[in-house]
Amino acid sequence: MKVASHAADLFRHVSADKAAFYRCIMDVFAAAKRQYRLQLRPDDVLGEAEWPGPPPPLEEVNAALAQLTAWGNLESHPDMARVSSLDDYYRARFLYRLSQGGESVESALVTFVRTLQRRAELQTVALEDIANRLQALRTLAQDATEPDAAKVHETLRDLVRVFEGLAENAQAFMAGVARSIELQQAEATVVASYKRRLIDYLERFIGDLVRRSDTIARLIVALEPAIDTMLAQVAEREARDAAPGNAQGEAGAQQLYRQSWQERWKGLRGWFLSTGHEPPQAELLRARARSAIPQLLSAIATINERRSGRSDRSSDFRMLAQWFADCESDGDAHRLARAAFALHPARHFSLNADADIDLPASTSWADAPPLRIHPRLREYGEAAPRGPLPRVRDRSKERADLAQELAEQAQQLEAARRSLATGRPVKLSDLGKLDVHAFEVLLGLLGETLGEQSRPDDAVARQTGDGLLHVRLEPLGAESRAEIATPRGVFAGRDHVITVTPVREAR
Repeated sequence: MKVASHAADLFRHVSADKAAFYRCIMDVFAAAKRQYRLQLRPDDVLGEAEWPGPPPPLEEVNAALAQLTAWGNLESHPDMARVSSLDDYYRARFLYRLSQGGESVESALVTFVRTLQRRAELQTVALEDIANRLQALRTLAQDATEPDAAKVHETLRDLVRVFEGLAENAQAFMAGVARSIELQQAEATVVASYKRRLIDYLERFIGDLVRRSDTIARLIVALEPAIDTMLAQVAEREARDAAPGNAQGEAGAQQLYRQSWQERWKGLRGWFLSTGHEPPQAELLRARARSAIPQLLSAIATINERRSGRSDRSSDFRMLAQWFADCESDGDAHRLARAAFALHPARHFSLNADADIDLPASTSWADAPPLRIHPRLREYGEAAPRGPLPRVRDRSKERADLAQELAEQAQQLEAARRSLATGRPVKLSDLGKLDVHAFEVLLGLLGETLGEQSRPDDAVARQTGDGLLHVRLEPLGAESRAEIATPRGVFAGRDHVITVTPVREAR
């Protein structure tokens, strides 16, 4: 198994040419992880994946699984459960499961999607929860000489969780207010409705923030004399679960936990109390929420100006297009173009350096052939990147040869399967001479089927590992003999009656 050389290889399947195909496979393994299934076979992946079209061949799934293993998203192990013959032992069969890096990538992608789909909100309920948790801490600090460490730990964890959610959602909401206003500027009725809902929402949050910020600030100040002792108790309690092998020992772990809790408390304190010359974050949030209302009113004023007849750039271009349409001659159109855009009929911009057509400067733009402008010129203002161009090796011929070779092999194997999978019983002695591909297919069928026999005289039927064919094998008399001629020699043994049927027809 090849180990990914870099962590970036774990994300290569997202941007690869067959990214959708790879994601279908990884979704199956992510679902199996949630269902506590340890490993999957390729035919399990083929049957459980939600393919956008018809199911692909099993060979293509095997190739994708091997590539994901090479990138490090999956781990492969030999599948010894289905080995029933020496031929199966030497055949490459693997079980696959998510690697540690693959699990991390799936978790990161799930978090990424949730973050994109999340609608941030201003949590007025969180302010009430923060005040209640601080009041509980104050009660614990006053009721006993030494507060209960377990209750303090539980209350602090709830406090930090609620506070982090409040801070994160508030930051995301205020960052998205301006974008939401810009998106709503297209239609006056939509902006007016959004204005009313947003102003009511902001006024309700600002009023609750002003009312509760003072209570929260007084509770924080009241907890200042006892908070260091409480944080030390919580850090000591967490340090009991520190993993062994740490060079610093339990004392070092306790110091790290205590520093972490002190940083969290400092962040909570800075939200509601001023630190030095900086105002509290709650006041900054309040100011940012207030500034959203003038932005919204400005958007409404812009719409009213448009509706009152004042021109903007889009209306200017529409009027200019009408003027061009009203021009009586090309000369008038050219003069209008020069007046509007300061353009001249000279073709000296050298946009096509390798052009074979040399036109005089007096040639009209309308009469000249069109210019092919590279998209980079529109995006970056220059036609070519700076520095020497990288040398690109053309591998189209090698790719075409490889694709042709693979297609020929697939056609030959499929033709061999069709020649054997007739659905009719036939003796091995009646098969006659087989080519290399048909003989390989027959050997594979015999190897999978004979491995299921408990006794040599028993008839056996089974489905092949790839799930495509159904094989029934009935042995004839012990004295019977069958010989099959192949380009590599003669295959001989006890005669059997074999019936090979495609799975769809067997069903």
